[in-house]
Amino acid sequence: MRVKTFTIPLQTIIFITTILLFPTHHQAKNNLPISAAAILPPLQDPLIFADQRLATVYPVIQKFKNTITSDPFNVTATWTGSNICRYKGFFCDTPPDNRSATTVASVDFNGFRLSSPTLAGFLDELPDLALFHANSNYFSGVVPSAIASLPYLYELDLSNNRLSGSFPAAILAMDGLSFLDIRFNSFSGAVPPELFAMDLDLLFLNNNNFMTRLPDNADADAHVAYLNLANNKFFGPIPRSIAKALSGLSEILLLNNLLSGCLPYELGLLKDAVVFDAGGNDLTGPLPFSLGCLDKLEVLNLAGNKLYGQVPEPLCLLGNLTNVSLSGNYFMGAAPACMRLIAAGVLDVRGNCIPGQPLQRPVADCAAFMARPKYCPYSDTYSKIPCWIPQYDSSALAPSPSS
Repeated sequence: MRVKTFTIPLQTIIFITTILLFPTHHQAKNNLPISAAAILPPLQDPLIFADQRLATVYPVIQKFKNTITSDPFNVTATWTGSNICRYKGFFCDTPPDNRSATTVASVDFNGFRLSSPTLAGFLDELPDLALFHANSNYFSGVVPSAIASLPYLYELDLSNNRLSGSFPAAILAMDGLSFLDIRFNSFSGAVPPELFAMDLDLLFLNNNNFMTRLPDNADADAHVAYLNLANNKFFGPIPRSIAKALSGLSEILLLNNLLSGCLPYELGLLKDAVVFDAGGNDLTGPLPFSLGCLDKLEVLNLAGNKLYGQVPEPLCLLGNLTNVSLSGNYFMGAAPACMRLIAAGVLDVRGNCIPGQPLQRPVADCAAFMARPKYCPYSDTYSKIPCWIPQYDSSALAPSPSS
């Protein structure tokens, strides 16, 4: 058996010997024995880490642990000892710069409901971090600017917390980032246009207090597939450059903002779009026939706007549609294929001005709306269909926006 050894300073030995040989009056009177164990503090085994990188982040984790004010699932009880790789929520791997080393590569606090007034000094001091997921906690404060110095971080999920302040500008310097989710927080102010030019796969900013115009990044070549800007205060028109700047979009959620203006023809160039939701805005004008080129489209929500004209046949001929909501607008009619979708329960046109359909607006409301001046720029594009639909002459079917 291995015997642990330690060294006691000479001064301590002399002091102990003196006490043992010459007890105090009180000790002698009561005949109380005294020992070295009663004088010396208890000895603790030193922490031994599997890698120096783990030793480096140990005090960072312990410092953060001391900031936790609520831990309903007792997660932090596992954050003890030198085996950091067994701490709940921490995951180890080899870093890219040294395949023989071991480091904290990812943190997953999703659903832990931890409370802390800050992430500064923790998130930004895990130098080899690649993924940080902290959905559904109670972290507050601002996003630390030093996260820009984390070279490997490519997934950042801070959704469903209590973070605040302006958009964290440090994110713009994170070239390797591909996944950004900061929804359901209290961020406010403008969103830098440069964000929409980053090479992200997923960008979720919904349910904050952002107030900014959708940028017209005509020269951007981003590859965002999932874009969620819902429930903010984005304003202005949907830019015509959307198809060029964000050509790979699969899901576009713009609902419940302050968007205005007419729908651009270029929406029909979003060939990968499966979901497009811009309900609850102030959009107007007719539906572009180009929407009939979105072969992958399954869900379209434009409810609660001020759209008008006919519901175009090319849109209703798309083969993958499962849910189309145009309720709460001012459409005056629908093409035959659209009538079939209404009968099938796929297309919702309640609250419009379509004769013969149930639950439409009062005739007086429809007449008052149609009497107002209307104008959409580039009106010559609304009848254009960039893909080939041989059954129809788009020029004959096109609604002409009045000006």
